[in-house]
Amino acid sequence: MPKPQRIRDPVHDLIEFGNDPFEQMAWSLIETPEFQRLRRIRQLGFTDFVFPGATHSRLAHSIGVFHTARQLARHIEGRLNDPNPERAQTAMAAALVHDLGHGPFSHAFENAAKKLTPKARHEEWTTEIIQGDTEVGRILREFRPGFRDEGAIAKFW
Repeated sequence: MPKPQRIRDPVHDLIEFGNDPFEQMAWSLIETPEFQRLRRIRQLGFTDFVFPGATHSRLAHSIGVFHTARQLARHIEGRLNDPNPERAQTAMAAALVHDLGHGPFSHAFENAAKKLTPKARHEEWTTEIIQGDTEVGRILREFRPGFRDEGAIAKFW
């Protein structure tokens, strides 16, 4: 049985990933090169020049969004007569991968990149990562038949 994983987050404190297949799949996504590159992408652009403590990365942001989506899904599930756990998993997976296509310096990069390529929006690059021949795409495809395209994870957000 795989062991649970934990991340200490500056905003959400302890974020845990359990033993169940979905939580382990989410952890596998975090371990991919496509996700790990977000460690070097600033969530807040150049804000830390004015506020030195504003050093949040896109990786920390994405994990926090996943954590918040998971809390919301559990809250909603507890109030429904007929919950749909598969739909909740789709929403949580979309929350986790929603920023994979971000470039350096957050949205400031997109403005500069528009001069170089028409595909300058991070949403388009995120879609390519999710639907392409990447480790993220493979993990999403293998989790459950059709999962990657369920609710169009790449377009869910």
